[in-house]
Amino acid sequence: MDLLNTKKALRVWTDIVIDRAKRNLIRQDKNASGRLLESLKSGEPIYADGVLSTNIQMANYGAFVDKGVSGIKKKYNTPYKYTNKMPPTKSLDKWSVRRGIAPRDEKGKFIPRKSVLFAIARGIYMNGMKPSLFLTTPFNRMKKELPVTLATAFTEDARAVLTIELNK
Repeated sequence: MDLLNTKKALRVWTDIVIDRAKRNLIRQDKNASGRLLESLKSGEPIYADGVLSTNIQMANYGAFVDKGVSGIKKKYNTPYKYTNKMPPTKSLDKWSVRRGIAPRDEKGKFIPRKSVLFAIARGIYMNGMKPSLFLTTPFNRMKKELPVTLATAFTEDARAVLTIELNK
């Protein structure tokens, strides 16, 4: 059985989840470089060993943006936390430029970028990153519709197979 209708329904469902996740990223202004938005993709549905599955692919750091990270002072309901290491300042460099973060001291001179990056990294280490749930929210909302969607599509597939078999 090819399950063409069921695979198509699952593909459409996954595409809707991804589309809503992308809109959330933009709305929440969590898309500084655009890489996370571009990395969100759906895998092709696979039917193997009696199980139909699909996957949503994204950049590795997308999980941290979605679920958040607990700092050492401020805690969030997330599986990720900082324990004994601050985030690397190197990863914050381009982000700070894109965000236009260039504070000045009381004399009006720009504060050295290394100092700014260290302060941002320390702030993240202490306070963590609040969960954005950009992917989790649409996934959970759409998950409620999935059984009916798949049942309808599977019924169409079963009907097609029965029609072919009965007409032999």
